[in-house]
Amino acid sequence: MDFDKVVRARKSVRKYLDKPVEEEKIAKCLEAARLAPSWKNKQCWRFIVVRDKKIIAKLAGGINFWAKSAPVFIVACGDPKRSGTRYGQKYYLVDVAIAMEHLVLEAANLGLGTCWLGLFDEEKTKKLLEIPKGIRVVALTPLGYPHPSEGILGKVVKAVVGKKRKSLGEIAYDRKWGRPFSGSSKD
Repeated sequence: MDFDKVVRARKSVRKYLDKPVEEEKIAKCLEAARLAPSWKNKQCWRFIVVRDKKIIAKLAGGINFWAKSAPVFIVACGDPKRSGTRYGQKYYLVDVAIAMEHLVLEAANLGLGTCWLGLFDEEKTKKLLEIPKGIRVVALTPLGYPHPSEGILGKVVKAVVGKKRKSLGEIAYDRKWGRPFSGSSKD
């Protein structure tokens, strides 16, 4: 799939087929993450691949209960000591986010679904997965084959949130704040 199609095809998937994900596809997703840029190329990220359904159920927890249907969970962690801080910005968060987005886009490219989870109990996750002190859990994602019909929850989420994206002029400015970007270099 070409990049434009991958970006447009990627969506948050909330229901998965009961079908294992091939190890080669998991490896390709992790390889895409591995190739992401990072602060001074320190590559502070670490990923835990979880396939155990009992552990996945615990990771999904209360609010993310729907994610229990995924055959795989990827837990993205960052080591703040292997990244930097500039002007108060902690770059391990940026580093892990870039790597995670590479992973998510490769998953879409391979026909797999993901859903970036930012709402989780970090301490419970760390304890469950024996993550060392000092390492931060930044995000989780279920990984699997999207179910053809994401059921009532998917329909409710789509109805409430929708797929509408802001226009380019609403999110990008030309030369200074508030001057909408038009895609034209005319003044």
